[in-house]
Amino acid sequence: MELEGVSLVLEGGGMRGLFTAGVLDVFLEQNLLFQHVIGVSAGACHACSYLSRQKGRALAISVDYLHDKHYMGLYSLLTSGDLFNVRYAYERIPLQLNPYDYDAFLQASPDFCAVVTNCRTGQAEYPTLTDLRKDLIWVRASASLPYVSRLVRIGGQPYLDGGLCDSIPLEHMRQRGFAKNVVVLTRHAGYRKSASSGESAAALRYALRPGLAAALRRRPAMYNAQLDYVRQQEAEGHAFVLRPPEPLAIERIEKDRSKLLAAYEAGRQETLRRLPDLLAYLQANPSK
Repeated sequence: MELEGVSLVLEGGGMRGLFTAGVLDVFLEQNLLFQHVIGVSAGACHACSYLSRQKGRALAISVDYLHDKHYMGLYSLLTSGDLFNVRYAYERIPLQLNPYDYDAFLQASPDFCAVVTNCRTGQAEYPTLTDLRKDLIWVRASASLPYVSRLVRIGGQPYLDGGLCDSIPLEHMRQRGFAKNVVVLTRHAGYRKSASSGESAAALRYALRPGLAAALRRRPAMYNAQLDYVRQQEAEGHAFVLRPPEPLAIERIEKDRSKLLAAYEAGRQETLRRLPDLLAYLQANPSK
């Protein structure tokens, strides 16, 4: 069932995104095919496999190469400048190891945005990706973490992780006119982000990019305000929220396969538990 008139909003969160991968695989099993999708960081990455209808691919990519030093970790950071090796993640995997179905994405023709942060302005941007053969660089930019990734240059502009400026882009989709939105979060209910302890690190690391440094400093307040907005929109019927029922026992960069599989399974089980309510929400007339 192709879902028009409702958006799917996918938060990032590094390896916590395995929860999202579980959610999206259940959507594919239930033939819930959202046509309007916006993803941030890991959310954008996992959206790619969802939009090409490759069930299980996001999970496989997340757990199959954990201990390959050429893919992720200190060796990659020291030899390539990125914690996640760009050539490995965005060329070798989709072209050779676990091929991405670019044609299926084109056939689906989704309205797909990956949120990025412009490191010059310190503001979020929302490029639309129409052909991942040429647009995958936007996904890379959206998932490029500060401090451990090189800036991604596109059209002469430097970009990093979209979550720095817009971690949960529900307000952006409301401004686009979507009265109904399904939001997938990777933090449990009641979570609040603590005040940043990395202001000095941001000022030092990005001294020549004050817009980016400012975005890093204001991120905790921004994120907590977005959580408040999500709660308000949920109460008004403009958002249906799926989130972990309890804190995920997982680090942002996690190499314990069992913990990653548990996060994935948590996403599956929570979605199956909430499925009747979700279907009712999708079938109801949207509120204004």
